[in-house]
Order: sequence, then C-alpha cells, then structure tokens
Amino acid sequence: HSEAMSNNIKVSLATVYNTLHQFTDAQLLNEIVIDSGRSYFDTNTEPHYHFYCEEDGMLSDIPAGDVKIANIPNMPSGTELASVDLVFRLRRNRAEQDAA
Repeated sequence: HSEAMSNNIKVSLATVYNTLHQFTDAQLLNEIVIDSGRSYFDTNTEPHYHFYCEEDGMLSDIPAGDVKIANIPNMPSGTELASVDLVFRLRRNRAEQDAA
C-alpha cells in the first residue's frame, strides 16, 4: 500500500487486503500469519516453512526438505490434515547482545 501511495496511486488499504485475500483464496498466494496484527503474503505456494526475525520483521523461506516432521498426532474423528504451518521465530543470541 505504501509503495502505491508513494507512486501517487490512490488505493485504499482495504482494497489492497481484499485483493490479497482473493489471491490467497485462488491459491495464488499463501498467507503466513505471524500474530494477530501481522501477516505476510507469500508468492511461493509450494510447501515450505519460514524463519521470522522478531527484531527486524524479516521473513525468509526454509526449503521443505530441510525440515522433517515426525510423530504427527492422530487427527480428531471426522477431520483430516489440511496443511502444516511452521514458523521458526528468531532473535539475536543473548550472549552476542551482551557482548555488543
């Protein structure tokens, strides 16, 4: 939205989010929800996981083959697994912070 506004393109934030959600519904984007106030929209719709840096808000991909999930619990009766969303939340090492 800010990029459009800086280029003098008048568009509401609601229009941007409605469009992003339509793209997500059409499986053109994946929404990665970090918390109730922060989501990222990913153009990589193949199965993969993410690193999220809490300090700078950067989200980066982890190739799906780099993470193995074992011992998946039995699903409740009448349900099936639709997807697995996994975000590794990172912060600087405390020892490095203390040394700085």
